[in-house]
Amino acid sequence: MFTGLIEATGRIERVVDAGAGRVLEVSAPIAGELAPGDSIAVSGVCLTVTAGDANRFRADLSRETRAATSLGRAEAGRLVNLERPVRADARLGGHFVLGHVDATGRVIEWRADEGGHWLTVETPEALDPYFIAKGSVAVDGISLTLASVAPRRIGLQIIPFTFTHTSLAEMRVGELLNIEADVLGKYVVRLIQSRLVDGALAGLAPVEP
Repeated sequence: MFTGLIEATGRIERVVDAGAGRVLEVSAPIAGELAPGDSIAVSGVCLTVTAGDANRFRADLSRETRAATSLGRAEAGRLVNLERPVRADARLGGHFVLGHVDATGRVIEWRADEGGHWLTVETPEALDPYFIAKGSVAVDGISLTLASVAPRRIGLQIIPFTFTHTSLAEMRVGELLNIEADVLGKYVVRLIQSRLVDGALAGLAPVEP
């Protein structure tokens, strides 16, 4: 589990296609603290470290991860956000982030705004029920507050610290970002949907044998 508070940024040094998956090699200041088998969120995607040294680490992308996240299209040179799992005895800032990306969203607006930046992301319609104004969302692994919500798009106010210390510093309009909706919201929506279905089924006449 993660919090969406980015520890460091790294840079993809090499990408190798491996069958339906990929292998990423990332240079990072925290690489020396990672060991094979460790989990790490790379731009919001929970990956497993497979090898590394003091300067870089490697991680595999499965076919599903390659298809469902922006890492499937990422090339060498891309700046990525990094976060190790939260410790049980640590303060919990941000919000609960699992590293299980729901979908990718496309940047349609990115501009300076009142000392910070304003980000508008086009998102799949299927995610609309999970977004509420002032709620939480993970964008490329960054825990952010939803400043505005509309059908198929979300707006986010980016403070200078977040801009400076994450991959947003190199982002451009048209890029794809990994989106993970708040897991608590997803459970609530799922519960309501299940109860609506159960209620509808309860109202049906019994089927004669």
